[in-house]
Amino acid sequence: MTQAPSAQAPASKAPSVRGAEVGRRIGVGLMYGLWKPRVLGAWRVPATGPVIFAVNHSHNIDGPMVMGVAPRPTHFLIKKEAFIGPLDPFLLGIGQLKVDRAIADRTAITRALGVLENGGVLGIFPEGTRGEGDFASLRAGLSYFAVRSGAPIVPVAVLGSTERRGRLIKGLPPLRSRVDVVFGDPFQAGDGSGRRTRKALDEATVRIQKQLTAHLENARRLTGR
Repeated sequence: MTQAPSAQAPASKAPSVRGAEVGRRIGVGLMYGLWKPRVLGAWRVPATGPVIFAVNHSHNIDGPMVMGVAPRPTHFLIKKEAFIGPLDPFLLGIGQLKVDRAIADRTAITRALGVLENGGVLGIFPEGTRGEGDFASLRAGLSYFAVRSGAPIVPVAVLGSTERRGRLIKGLPPLRSRVDVVFGDPFQAGDGSGRRTRKALDEATVRIQKQLTAHLENARRLTGR
């Protein structure tokens, strides 16, 4: 991702802001119907302008949970493997972005940058895939979007129960259990120089990881998780 692709996506292909708002409303109903979300720090999310949500990823509901409880409609970058059968038109219809993680997916990159250029919210799982959810291993994509766009990053910690009892599906918290979503203070990934070199992106990744790890630790202390 060292070369910046054009940030102009065809209008007909742009993710739908209206669709993302519909997705937010669907998420609200599902998440509050199946679990007990507790949202902390939502006031920290800038009310307008481009924002990147950097979300830890330990449960399959992390994306829908943030989409439902966030104060603004969110366009998540989601692996293409999730877009199967009827989920494909549904996810696209609610403004989500399909990305091929095996390549430098220029179409996904362009559309994601378009979200930020239009003053929207881009959601990213910087660890790339579901795992421990501790931000221990970050991919370069987050730093690229943050440095390229200049958008502030808002760290988001999703903390659910680790109990296996009551789980109907592996990877999901037990139904009706409490799930904490903690939004952190926005920060800039760049050093202010405007550099977009590989070295600048590597340095930005280090800064981002420190910020995200610190937020997760604070969120765990705050929630007792």
